[in-house]
Amino acid sequence: MAGVSSESLTKALTGLEARLPFASLQLAKELFAILGTVDSSAGLRRALTDPSRSGEEKSALIRQLFSGKVSTEAAEIAAGLASSRWASARDIGDALETLAATVVIAVAENKSAVSASGITGLEELENDLFSFNQAVASSHEVQRALSEPQASAAAKITLAERIVPGVGEEAKVLIGQAVSQPRGIKATRLVARFAELAAKRQQRWIATVSVTRPLTETQANRLQAGLNSLYGRELKINVKVDPLLIGGIRVQVGDEVLDASVLTRLGELQRQLAG
Repeated sequence: MAGVSSESLTKALTGLEARLPFASLQLAKELFAILGTVDSSAGLRRALTDPSRSGEEKSALIRQLFSGKVSTEAAEIAAGLASSRWASARDIGDALETLAATVVIAVAENKSAVSASGITGLEELENDLFSFNQAVASSHEVQRALSEPQASAAAKITLAERIVPGVGEEAKVLIGQAVSQPRGIKATRLVARFAELAAKRQQRWIATVSVTRPLTETQANRLQAGLNSLYGRELKINVKVDPLLIGGIRVQVGDEVLDASVLTRLGELQRQLAG
């Protein structure tokens, strides 16, 4: 996904973030159900991505179709997607799939974030997804069964749960979605994509700190406390010594970078002088 579709997805994910602390698996299931309806109708996909229609018209169409069938929250999320611009008819489905998976991943994150680092729940989810893919890879019979076009979605979900019976509820939802609605790709490839989303979410809980010299225990404790307070969660901190910084500190959490290094300030000064 690129161009205008990528921008629309980024906007949707930013808007979804405020809902994630209260996310539920039911919301994710409803979003996946909406995706199933969108995927089943080429006419609906064309209507939702028609550039000649206004965003309000497309949002109204979603609300009309799903009012009373899903929660107001799910309908509003889908309506928000419909109001955006999409480069192709498939892109809106891909975006809806990403949002639904992100909700599931946030549920796993929130389970352990109350008492410990949310990275724990995310790691468990990622491990569950990898376990499924490994189990499928080890059995040609299972691979054939999951790719059998005549097999029902329910039968494939039952088979998937049988081969990895110990996985968590979040993994069951994502694996079930992948085997029942792979959307033109192998189920294991879609599961791997869900695992990548979970891995990316984990980066929110990891702070990579670059310093010019090793920190003392006191400095490390102060850094830990300061970053936890700044981000409002228990971060895992990885410290790297980088003499090229000259002085100061550089912190990266996910895509966000806090850079207080002398080198960066010198670079900014040089750019100002050059300008």
